[in-house]
Amino acid sequence: MSLRLRTITREEHLAFIRSRASASHMQVPSWGDVKAEWRSESIGWFDEANQLVGAGLVLYRQLPKLKRYLAYLPEGPVIDWFDRDLDRWLQPMLAHLKSQGAFSVKMGPPVVIRRWNAPTIKEAIAAKQAKRLRDVEADWYEPRAFEVADRLRKAGWLQGEDGGAGFGDVQPRYVFQVPLANRSLDDIQKGFNQLWRRNIKKAEKSGVEVVQGGYDELPVFHQLYLVTAERDKFTPRPLAYFQRMWKALTAEDPNRMRLYIAYHEGEPLAATTMLVVGEHVWYSYGASANHKREVKPSNAIQWRMMRDSYALGGGVYDLRGISDTLDENDHLFGLIQFKVGTGGQAAEYLGEWDFPLNKLLHKALDLYMSRR
Repeated sequence: MSLRLRTITREEHLAFIRSRASASHMQVPSWGDVKAEWRSESIGWFDEANQLVGAGLVLYRQLPKLKRYLAYLPEGPVIDWFDRDLDRWLQPMLAHLKSQGAFSVKMGPPVVIRRWNAPTIKEAIAAKQAKRLRDVEADWYEPRAFEVADRLRKAGWLQGEDGGAGFGDVQPRYVFQVPLANRSLDDIQKGFNQLWRRNIKKAEKSGVEVVQGGYDELPVFHQLYLVTAERDKFTPRPLAYFQRMWKALTAEDPNRMRLYIAYHEGEPLAATTMLVVGEHVWYSYGASANHKREVKPSNAIQWRMMRDSYALGGGVYDLRGISDTLDENDHLFGLIQFKVGTGGQAAEYLGEWDFPLNKLLHKALDLYMSRR
């Protein structure tokens, strides 16, 4: 059965996303408004009965001085990835993107390959048995994911350089998730390690108060975010980016983006943003002050976000990217250590894949990116 592909309206796209239990926050129409430096387009796949059966948000980035574009589908498209005939989805997509002037296509299949439970990771760290998560026996595998990777390779798709394992990816290859479905809040808290439970109690006893903020509180978040950027040595995004993000996402759905701030004695000490699409909830950006860390505002804010995700009917609370390092001397180790304390699972995705429609321009872009 063949599929037809055409550009769809935002309304069609949004209705399709709402019909799914889960889709990435980078695959909703409003994400195109957040990424203002890209041109965006919604595409849809239709079956023979003219039913919309798949959708994707495409971001187009123009090459300097040329009317040629990199077409990017972050954490998408939202299609049946386990279809044995994957070509009937991807061929019409490539033909359409080529007609739009794309010289290269980048996508991130939202397919999980394997998962490691927190106890498995803790054991591996304690026993110093592996330097990397990928070298530890997983607790769960998706055999069909390996078939998807084979189909993509055979069709000419190229996997990201290191298989996308680097932490700098736009789409993290490894993420940490806390399952919420079919569990009580008590079960979720019991899954935390002792340190997490102790820190949550400590924050309560110290009088840390976590409040939900709105658009007007974004500058409070941003001040803490600048402190965090300096401490962790990354380049911060401007306040205007978060203001645009807030306006775009909440216009589409008032719960799409939330802001939380942890106060102690009237002073903001930590702040986070949270994104919601269907049953999937993401901890998106986090920020914290350099002082009063002993009152544990970050643990308090995470626990509040998990409780709110649960109340919203979330099935998974996603703490987003981790590096796959288990080496205690690695500067990224603290991140996995903090997240493992929630008792969730590390998940490995298929990573990002490229299809060079014009090999020469694709190579030139690769060279340009590697020099940046």
